[in-house]
Parts: sequence; C-alpha cells; structure tokens
Amino acid sequence: MSALSSRRPAVVGFATFTLLMVTAFSGLGIWQLQRRVEKHALIARLNERLAAAPEALPAAAQWPSLTPAKDEFRRVSFTATYVPVPDAMVYSAGSAVRDDVSGPGTWAFLPVQLADGNSIVVNAGFVQNTMQDRNQQDRAVRRLITGDPAQLTGYIRFPENAGALTPAESVAKRLWFTRDHLAMARALGWGESGKAVAPFYIDLESPVPENGIPKPGALSVHLKDDHLQYAITWFTLALAVVIAFSVWWRGQRHA
Repeated sequence: MSALSSRRPAVVGFATFTLLMVTAFSGLGIWQLQRRVEKHALIARLNERLAAAPEALPAAAQWPSLTPAKDEFRRVSFTATYVPVPDAMVYSAGSAVRDDVSGPGTWAFLPVQLADGNSIVVNAGFVQNTMQDRNQQDRAVRRLITGDPAQLTGYIRFPENAGALTPAESVAKRLWFTRDHLAMARALGWGESGKAVAPFYIDLESPVPENGIPKPGALSVHLKDDHLQYAITWFTLALAVVIAFSVWWRGQRHA
C-alpha cells in the first residue's frame, strides 16, 4: 500500500502531462487539416480569377476599397500610356507564379498614366540580367515608352512587405528587393503631379514586346500545400505520447 501511495503522484503527473501533450498535438493536427481546407479553397478562388476573362479596370473611386483577399489576381484590361520617368527594377531569383521564368534577373516596374491623369504602376515583365547592368535594363524598358496609348492586360497585385533579412533598396541603382511599388513611387517621384498612384500594381500579361524583353506573361498559382503532412506528423506525435505512457504504466504495474 505504501509503495502504491508513493507511485501515485508520479502516475498522476505523467498522466496529466500525457493528456496535455495529446490535446496539444491533436489540436495542432486538427488546425493543419482546417488550414488545408482553407488553402484548397484559396487555390480554387485564385485559379478562377486567373482563368476569368479580363474585366475593366476599377475606377479610381473604387481603389481604396480593393483588398488582397477579394481582388488579388483579378484579371483586368485597360488603356494607358507609359510615362517617361526612371523605372525601378526588383531583383528576383525566379517566380512563384510564372512557369516561364527561371534564374536570377529583375522585374521592370514603371508607371503608366490613365486618361484621367491618375497613374498605375506596371510590372512590365522579366529582364534576364545576372550582372545587374543598369544600362541593359534601361535599354530594355526604353522601347516601351513611345508616348502612344497601349492596350494592357494583366493581374491586380498588392505590394509586399520586406522581411527582416531583405536587403535594403538602392535608390541610386533604382534596385529593390521587394515588390513595393508605393515605396518606388515615393523614392522616384512617380505621380507627383497631384494625381493618385493606385494602391495596387499590375502584373502585365500582354502585350509582349517584339523582342520579348521585358517578358510579361500569364500567371499561375503554386501555393505550398504541406498541411496534410504536418497534420499526420502532429497526430503521430500524439499517438507516440500515448504509447510511451502505456509502456511506462505497464512497467509500473508489474513493478
């Protein structure tokens, strides 16, 4: 009786620990399954937007109400004129949404002006440039600035936030490492005529320049979907804790 009494606190303690761990691991597993359902719904919504026929560009009065959740990747078509101002380049090692782009290079960002005088920043496409030669980038973009209106089709995108390890931009080289078109506009003086710069930018799909530089193109969704594997891992850990307790408890009973 004395031995049993002395073991009781250990049994209660280990049982409590096991219960807490099983609850935590099972909860994380269930959360991952919920995330998987949400991720699949998001992928379906994005694919639907990418495949839809181009819509008219939202009017400037609607711009403040646009959000990434309901408007990211909406396909739009509009007429605008490239503005003869310095462009910006965004360094990239590839693309998560373009199947036809790989390797290091830059994305050409520059503003276009609408008929009402407001501006939209356009990602005109990929420029293969491993040496970050600014002269090459200038030549690639200069062909777009003709002074004539162009019919543009692309996808609404929203600016990125820089991470803790993201290098700082070089305004002198007009080189950024995040797609923050509003920061580019402030630094390079885009839209200083008193007119608005849209809170979103456009990933250009067409037209494609005759020489293919910059290289715009269609987008596709490639979101990571590892939630099932993570859920299995958490449920396996919960089962392992139960097994460990069972083995320990059997040993205590035999002792």
